Amino acid sequence: MVTMRAFGASLGCVWVVACGYLAALGMLLQMAEARCTDRANPKCCTGRNNECFEFTRRKAVCFCDTYCQKTGDCCADYQAVCQISVQNASAGELRTECCKAIDCVVGSWGPWSECSSLCGGGSKERTRQVTVPPRNGGTPCPDLKQRRGCFGHSPVCNAAEEVAKILPDSYKRNFKDPWRRPHILMKEVKPSYCVHFRVKQASAACRLGLWSSPLLRERSVCIECQGEAMGSRSRCEGDGLEATRTFWTAASVPGCQGSWVRESSREQCTCPQHSLIFV
Repeated sequence: MVTMRAFGASLGCVWVVACGYLAALGMLLQMAEARCTDRANPKCCTGRNNECFEFTRRKAVCFCDTYCQKTGDCCADYQAVCQISVQNASAGELRTECCKAIDCVVGSWGPWSECSSLCGGGSKERTRQVTVPPRNGGTPCPDLKQRRGCFGHSPVCNAAEEVAKILPDSYKRNFKDPWRRPHILMKEVKPSYCVHFRVKQASAACRLGLWSSPLLRERSVCIECQGEAMGSRSRCEGDGLEATRTFWTAASVPGCQGSWVRESSREQCTCPQHSLIFV
């Protein structure tokens, strides 16, 4: 009987000691919690502010910025402390609400633009606008511009693919035939026009020809399109496109070829002497 009492008494003591230990541990944990009220002013911060934090006694970190609501690392008293009073203009009363994060909201995509290249590979793009900007650490806005590839094939692309054949103006065709019969019906003579190019590339073989040797890189040249060279069309083959690189070849100098960029053209025009003509 004495033994059972003694055992009961000792068990009661153990229970009391355990309860006291748990109570003390709870007090320590409560003291170990970091609080926004423990921070120096400003106690709370708007948006995302990595400097707006407080250490617990165990050197753990909690935050007092509005972004902590998204990351779940707010201090224990954030909701109670980090609130702002906002003047309600309609009712004239003060109401309290938390600085909640506002995510970015964007509108619908606009239409795709035209292909950036008239001929060959290019790109298209489309955009959208921000309808609600992000605030208080809300989700940032997504991409506002999209781009994708395209292949331009304008009706003028065929002209860009043509290779011009050129000769010196000594090969002009509009000579007068002394044997032409006056009563023979003559063809309608089409007026000539001039095209000015900037040479961008010329092969080494061009230096072997007397008339082709001046075809040097960045040299400006005038090429005349005579009516006889047009054939059934209204222009000469290979007369190029404005600000577009096209290609040429010298008809009487083997291996002489290159590229150029059309700078301007002029109707009813003849190039100066010692210029070139389209074939």
